[in-house]
Order: sequence, then structure tokens, then C-alpha cells
Amino acid sequence: MTTDTDTPIQPRKSGLTRRQKQRLSRGAQYVVFAAAVIAFAVTADWGRLQNQFAQGRIARQLFPDLITVAMKNTVLYTLSGFAVGLALGMLIALMRLSSVGPYRWLAGVYIEVFRGLPALLIFIFVGTGVPLAFPSIEYPGGVYGKVAVALGLVSAAYMAETIRAGIQAVPKGQMEAARSLGFSPGRAMVSIILPQAFRIILPPLTNELVLLFKDSSLVLFLGVTLEQRELSKFGNDLASSTANSTPILVAGLCYLLITIPLSLVVRRMETRARREIR
Repeated sequence: MTTDTDTPIQPRKSGLTRRQKQRLSRGAQYVVFAAAVIAFAVTADWGRLQNQFAQGRIARQLFPDLITVAMKNTVLYTLSGFAVGLALGMLIALMRLSSVGPYRWLAGVYIEVFRGLPALLIFIFVGTGVPLAFPSIEYPGGVYGKVAVALGLVSAAYMAETIRAGIQAVPKGQMEAARSLGFSPGRAMVSIILPQAFRIILPPLTNELVLLFKDSSLVLFLGVTLEQRELSKFGNDLASSTANSTPILVAGLCYLLITIPLSLVVRRMETRARREIR
């Protein structure tokens, strides 16, 4: 016969289902988030922020140079760096997949070194180290050539791994089928494998373009003239001359005008790729 003292003590149950607990947890998070937003909105000194970062009179003075000089140079630097990086990355990816050992080792060293170095050090090396080591060599296009080389060296290491992964994602049967039709290995790679590989890696390559767009701000370490300034240098110079941070805010908004649409395009391409895989 058992008594009340012999019955083990059971933990008290809350009586809530799992879904109710999830709703309660989610509601608590919304409350905390709303409280943080309200606290920020109430405690921030919006008057001082507007006076320092949002002066309409100063913002209007930035035009048209903001578009015809800063934005134009930023786009030129980005596209030229992307073109160099894509060409070099393609070469390194093919070397990485080569059956010749020294090619694979050289490509592996390049990828590890340039992915491990900060982009700033590569810009300094290209702008200062190379001219000291090779005084007779001049970059074609002056600063534009330096930026293209620096951004290209940075992005090539990442693009090479992306391209290699894309080539390896193409079924091996595609190469075997092309060879059975009489294609040489090089022609099969160019005509059959690479088009399919680039279709696979288009989203990460577009993402790399977004990263290069932001890395183009490092051009200020190469000593540019007024006509060669990009958005960051342009905003920083105008902020110093006007003793106000509005140019920096406007430059930041210009970056967002480019990076946000590109990011949306990348997400759409990734979603479409996932649907095709299903």
C-alpha cells in the first residue's frame, strides 16, 4: 500500500503547448526590440545629428561632381578591377585543376596568400612596392591602372575558387560527351563546361562585384587627384572643407543605391537556381 509520502514529487507543468510557448517567446522578443527602438528614438539628440549629418544646403553643393566625378570613378574602378580579377581568376582556376603539379601548387599558393592578406596591404604594395622594385614599369592608365591591378589581385583569389567550384559542379559526363563528339579538351572546356559553370556561379560572382564596389574606397591610399576621387575620398574631402559630415552621409547613400539593388539581384538568382535544382 502506497501513501502520499511515497509518491515522487513531479515538476509543475506550465500547461502551455509548444506552439503557445513559441508564440510567447516571439512576442517577448518583439517587445524587447520595440523597447530598444523606442529608447534609441527618445534618447538620441536628433537636432545635433541633423545639424552634423543632414544639411540640405551642403548636400546640394555636392552636385554635379558627386555624380560626374565620384560616382563615375567608383564605377570605373569597380568594373576594371572586376574584369582583371575575372580574367586572372579564370587562369588560376584552370591552373588549380591542371594535372601538372607545379601549376596546381602555384595556384594554391596564390589563393592562400592573397586571400590571407588585407586588401589595404595589397593596395600599398601595388602603389608603393611595385614602383620601387621595378622603376621602369608604369601602370597603363596611371591611377586607374593601379586600382584595376590592386582590385584584380584581391578578387582573383576569391573568383578562382568560385570558378573552380563551378567547373567541378558540371557533371563529368558533359566533358566525356564532348570528347566523344571529337572536341579537343580546350574546346570542350570553352564551349561546353565553362558556359554551364558560369551559369552556376553567377550569384557568387555578382556578390564579388558588390564587395569590389566597397573595396574601391581603398583607392585613397594611392594618392589620387581631385578628378580621380571616388565616393569615399570625395565625401571625406568635402567633409573636411565644410567642417560637416553631410558629404560622408551622402556618399554612403550612393553606395547603398548600388549595393542594395545588386544584393537583391543576387538573392533572386540564388532563389531561381534553387528552384531549378528541385
